[in-house]
Amino acid sequence: ALLGYDVMLALRQHFLTTRTRMPDFDRLETFNYQLPPELIARQPADHRDDSRLLVVDRRRGTFMHRKFRDLPELLSAGDCLVLNNSRVIPAKLQGIRTATGGRWEGLFLAEESPGTWRVIGQTRGTLQPGELITLRSPDAAHSVELELIEKREAGEWLMRPRSEASTLELLEAVGDVPLPHYMHRDAADVVDRERYQTTYAVHPGSVAAPTAGLHFTPEVLMRIAQLGVSRAELTLHVGLGTFRPVSSEVVSEHRMHAEWGQIPEETASTVRQCHERGGRVIAVGTTSVRTLETGALQVGFGQPWVGTTDIFIRPGFTFQAVDVLLTNFHLPKSTLIMLVAAFAGYDLTMEAYRIAVAERYRFFSYGDAMLIL
Repeated sequence: ALLGYDVMLALRQHFLTTRTRMPDFDRLETFNYQLPPELIARQPADHRDDSRLLVVDRRRGTFMHRKFRDLPELLSAGDCLVLNNSRVIPAKLQGIRTATGGRWEGLFLAEESPGTWRVIGQTRGTLQPGELITLRSPDAAHSVELELIEKREAGEWLMRPRSEASTLELLEAVGDVPLPHYMHRDAADVVDRERYQTTYAVHPGSVAAPTAGLHFTPEVLMRIAQLGVSRAELTLHVGLGTFRPVSSEVVSEHRMHAEWGQIPEETASTVRQCHERGGRVIAVGTTSVRTLETGALQVGFGQPWVGTTDIFIRPGFTFQAVDVLLTNFHLPKSTLIMLVAAFAGYDLTMEAYRIAVAERYRFFSYGDAMLIL
């Protein structure tokens, strides 16, 4: 009887120990992993579809190594590929404080109203309302003055360009591609202006690329269409939040920045018909996931939607719209790796990242891709 009691205590202690080892999804460190710096892709692959593709099967718990150009072989007739057609704008701004000549750098966020911009910027000293910033193009061929109107929180300013040109015309003249900070690049080059943009980008508005789509070539898309896979497009303009890390060690305290998006009627109908015929909705990128799931929550799956979303998808989230996810490899402790963990399961996600590191995959915006079936 004593032995039986000891065994019972041992089993109880084992249970308690095992339970305490369960991941704490409200702890930021739970979503950390070790990444050798040399695996961060600072330049794009020679060709878009040269990227590698880690295929993760959630049902079997298996992994397979392929090339991105093999993607059509992994899809089936009746599936639906959903793409974010947002276009990256040349939102990176450089110039000087007109009065002092001091260097100024900034990022265009949005046009708040006709003739007024929301911008974040940094410079030495303290800026004052009414002060002017002279923006210059990377080649110094163009310039425009910005008047500082109102200072807001977190380094944000409301500014007014002194020009009759449209916002897009001005950004095209004086702006540059806003490459992510982890690339450690001083400036974008001609390659970036083409490659940090999907081949199907249409609607300007993002300050960062929806990077899962960077791998697609017209040839890959054509082969997918020939298989009988339908194609649908939505829009989510990637905002400043993509550059900001999670600042709280308690995940549930993090607040997402709102981003504008739209699911057109045609896209809503296409994904609805895909499910009705038993096909899979394949979201290209976390931005497509967030848009589809926002629409499903706010107006119902397969319905058109337009508005802003600050949806925060993390473990525990119930997916209603997405069956398959194509995504890149994301930063440690980011909201994006949390989304992937919610979709694929935490253990499988972290194992996929461990394998990707061991197999020397390339990470982040210009890196390789992962297909989660």
